[in-house]
Amino acid sequence: MKRLNFNIHAKIITGYLTILICLVLALLIVIDRMNDLQKEVDFVSQHDVEVHDLANQIQKNVLDMETGVRGYVITGDKEYLEPYNQATRSWLDNYNKLHSLLKESGNQQSALEDMKPLIINWITTFGEVVIQEKKAGNTAALEKHFKHYNGKKVTDQLRTQFASFLANERKMTNQRIDMLRQNNNNLKITLYAIILLVTAITVATAFFLSHSIVNTIRQVVQTIKNITDSKVDLTTRIEVKAKDETRELAEAMNNLLENLDKQSWVQKSVTEISLIYQGITDVNELSRVFLTKLAPMLEAVYGVVYLRKDQSGGEVFYVKSAGYALADDDRLPQSFRQGEGVIGQAAVDQRIFLIDHLPEEHFKVATGLGTSSPKSLIVAPILFDDRVEAVVEFAALEPFQSKHLTLLDQLQEKFGSAISSVRGRMEVERLLGESQILTEELQAQSEELQAQSEELQMQQDQLQTTNEFLAEQKQYAEQRALELKKAKDELEDYSRKLQQSSQYKSDFLANMSHELRTPLNSILILSQMLMETDGDMDIEEVRESAQVVHTAGGDLLRLIDDILDLSKIEAGKIEILTDEVNVTELPQVLKNMFNPVAAKKNLTFKVITAAGVPDVIETDGQRLQQILKNLLSNAFKFTEKGSVTVNIALAKPEQHMVETDETLLAISVRDTGIGIPHDKQQIIFDAFQQVDGTTNRQYGGTGLGLSICREFTHLLGGALTVESEPGEGSTFTLYIPSKREITEQPELLAIEEAAVSVSEPAEIEEEPVFIEEESSDEQIFKGKKVLLTEDDGRNVFALLSALEKKGIIVEVAENGKEAIDKLQAGGKYDLVFMDIMMPVMGGYEAMKVIREEMGMHQLPIIALTAKAMKGERDKCMEAGASDYIMKPLDINQLFSLMRVWLTEQVAAQ
Repeated sequence: MKRLNFNIHAKIITGYLTILICLVLALLIVIDRMNDLQKEVDFVSQHDVEVHDLANQIQKNVLDMETGVRGYVITGDKEYLEPYNQATRSWLDNYNKLHSLLKESGNQQSALEDMKPLIINWITTFGEVVIQEKKAGNTAALEKHFKHYNGKKVTDQLRTQFASFLANERKMTNQRIDMLRQNNNNLKITLYAIILLVTAITVATAFFLSHSIVNTIRQVVQTIKNITDSKVDLTTRIEVKAKDETRELAEAMNNLLENLDKQSWVQKSVTEISLIYQGITDVNELSRVFLTKLAPMLEAVYGVVYLRKDQSGGEVFYVKSAGYALADDDRLPQSFRQGEGVIGQAAVDQRIFLIDHLPEEHFKVATGLGTSSPKSLIVAPILFDDRVEAVVEFAALEPFQSKHLTLLDQLQEKFGSAISSVRGRMEVERLLGESQILTEELQAQSEELQAQSEELQMQQDQLQTTNEFLAEQKQYAEQRALELKKAKDELEDYSRKLQQSSQYKSDFLANMSHELRTPLNSILILSQMLMETDGDMDIEEVRESAQVVHTAGGDLLRLIDDILDLSKIEAGKIEILTDEVNVTELPQVLKNMFNPVAAKKNLTFKVITAAGVPDVIETDGQRLQQILKNLLSNAFKFTEKGSVTVNIALAKPEQHMVETDETLLAISVRDTGIGIPHDKQQIIFDAFQQVDGTTNRQYGGTGLGLSICREFTHLLGGALTVESEPGEGSTFTLYIPSKREITEQPELLAIEEAAVSVSEPAEIEEEPVFIEEESSDEQIFKGKKVLLTEDDGRNVFALLSALEKKGIIVEVAENGKEAIDKLQAGGKYDLVFMDIMMPVMGGYEAMKVIREEMGMHQLPIIALTAKAMKGERDKCMEAGASDYIMKPLDINQLFSLMRVWLTEQVAAQ
């Protein structure tokens, strides 16, 4: 199978991963050495001090027991027994703690064990006996006991042993401190060597990646510049030879230009055909002119028009009125009833019939050299006020294109209106002719009318009736004339809008070129500096330059992703996934995203949740966050001072902008920025339109953020409104139902609706997040065995470094066949990573073999793919994947998935 392209994103990620891995390895080495030193320091500062403290505490316990017994014997006061009782309770705990601390020092532990019998012996044979005899008042026994048992000798021996014990501990502490000094010197030498090595690797990586990225991007920039300079020729197409994201950018732009060209052709054709109707007063002539003009546009070699004719009995016929390039006209059917043949059925169903692959014997088109058989046939009804006025039929030697069908669809109503208007004028002329004949007859019969008064009265009544009818017909004719004038005015207005739309599209392409050049300029300059440096840049300068290159590359990648989304929206491939969204978490999510922006611009940022707001709603959480992110990005972009506030509340009854029975949530984003003029507050939601759309405008961006907000809001079943005053700020309010009904996504038929799906990313500087490795990770990952199936050596190297750092044992297979061989050979793995696009055997086929033929249904398999297409996840899951992650890989997300599946596997066992 085709190998994965080494795209810009992969190049940048690879470069940074290389540098990051070198830094991480260096840091790990240094940290490991520092940890060792810290452990030794901790051991000296904690272990030795604690040993001394516990030894002294045991000595104090023995002294408290001795003084307590003597004080009680001398005074008989039981308060003197309190130190004795406390010491007898605590000395053994202290002894056990000290004994456990000395487990690595056998001599000291043995010395401590020698003291334990002495303490126990003193307590049992002296302390307890003396206390009991004192309590009994047996003075003679006490004197005898003191005379024959020398408890002081035992305590003196204990003091001597404790002194020797502590002296040994101090000696061992001094030895450890000397070792710490030596290890500290070794750490300094290691650190200097690592700094030199990482610097060399960083410079080499920057040189290689900048050279590989710049050559490809220059071609795309020059192509876009040529399009801009030529004032957007819609027939122009971008050609690139690169195999990274620039090819996808070029293909997406070509698709956009192609659709714009199609829409322009359709509207131009509609305008041309609409102009031919003027001045025609005969419906047959109108049919002939219509066919003569439309057939070449449709690339048709045959055409015919059947006009509606109502019979006196109420039966409807469609009679042939005009033809185009007809041969053997007498053999063609002259009329059809409703429902008779495809012509009659099209009139009944009021829909277009498209028939491809016609049989050769269907009919022939004659030329001077012979005859040919059309391959494609289209039959379309012509409607006016839900009434089929005519049916047209066209045939072509090649299949009809989508633009032909679009043109014919838009002409149905207009041609029907023209037929009705011409018929109305013909009827008026007929009635006027009849009226003229009646007038002449009345003049000839004027003398008879004088003699025949009754007959005259009757004829006058008839004439009055006729005049009233003529007046009605005249009024109808005047109304039709007004309608024709209105239609002409609409065409002229549409032509003006078409020109304006073309200008907006030109501005959009110019802005897009500007937005591409801006990050590319940073990448080109800084990568050139890194490439040409001769070692005079220190590590901090290299890191800052790399950070700027990374940020610019990220901006370029987001812009490319936005343009690619145009094709998804146009094709109706945006998928809405309804799930439960926790509204209580929304304020913190927004604060995490935009607090850094607010702090950077010195703005006040607040998120306020009103009482009564439901904790959970059912909608697409990702699209909801994207709408709010776009609104907040605009708010911060156009606000230089003051505040940005988000209010989450229930919509009031008078605010219900959406017809729904569900609770309506109102989320408003208010800023104190520059505001929006009243005449611009609606066009900012349209495609290719901005308040200031020029390339030298104060605020950047492609101007599509609010358009995508509007489209996503419609898909979620909500509404979006704006209130603003110039100089005082703006308030955008999102109304969204608490429960979205799942409906079929409507197709977006026009490019203006398609383009608005692109969202402008907020200019947020993401702070790096360092996650401390937890002890639970070590329990989950350490010692686990993973099979990595990947044919790209760069990805293998990156994943090996990350996984082995966690203590994971990794085996590598270069394709699906090799992975299956390892499993069949009896290899036991806790988890499998499966790339999708590989030679010999791809990931889909390999997963099906593992699941279906080998029967390994419990083995976790995580699919790795760079194909960011709709349905890719479902395709991976159907092939047998347990889970799915898209390249470029987020290492934290990868470890999160591994925790889930490794934990489930342990639970299952």
